Amino acid sequence: MDLRGRVAIVTGAGRRVGRALALALGARGMRVAVHYNGSRGGADETCRMIRESGSEAEPFQADLSDGAAPARLVDDVVHRFGALDVLVNSAAVMERTPFGEVTPEQWDAMFALNLRAPFFVAQAAARAMAERGGAIVNIADLAAFETWPAYVPHGITKSGIVHMTRSLARVLAPRIRVNGIAPGTVLLPDDWDGDSAEHLRATTPLQRQGSPADVAGAMLYLLDADYVTGETIIVDGGRHVRR
Repeated sequence: MDLRGRVAIVTGAGRRVGRALALALGARGMRVAVHYNGSRGGADETCRMIRESGSEAEPFQADLSDGAAPARLVDDVVHRFGALDVLVNSAAVMERTPFGEVTPEQWDAMFALNLRAPFFVAQAAARAMAERGGAIVNIADLAAFETWPAYVPHGITKSGIVHMTRSLARVLAPRIRVNGIAPGTVLLPDDWDGDSAEHLRATTPLQRQGSPADVAGAMLYLLDADYVTGETIIVDGGRHVRR
């Protein structure tokens, strides 16, 4: 796919990894719909940076945990830009929920944003892409392939993203390719200290912490790789091969 001049939605693009993904698409000449929920200032900053690179960008607000919001977001983007070629499902929440302390409210909120929303954004995007084709990239997590005792619901949602990626790749072929990325720790949580960061680096085979740019590079590869669909690339410095 030649990305220049085409239209992309990146959900959760106002901060952290989502911003890096949106900036990478803008640098490739895409017109980027920068989705956000509460971080309007961050979305405006992402748009500013994309525009400075010479591409077009507009912010779009939507609470994707609202069941009607995914289709509305896609409709608004298509109305504004006239088409949709790429969807990057990045918006998610990662909440520490030790087993035995998880509440139904936490479970429902996490599944609504992390799993239900990407499915219905993809469903709406597939309709918009039907005539000229396109590509979807879903952001999963290393937790989809490992067991993290304090993040069990989160890991279940991300395992669902991996399965959804494979299923949609089959359902939407040959017009639309669907792939995923499962990052490890490419951005440390805000409350981590230096000792935790050093332990992470020392126990990673590549001996370094990742960065959002590593995830963006994987995304660009998947958009360029026209004969790849249904795959989820793990981007974690080799942590998943330690055992």
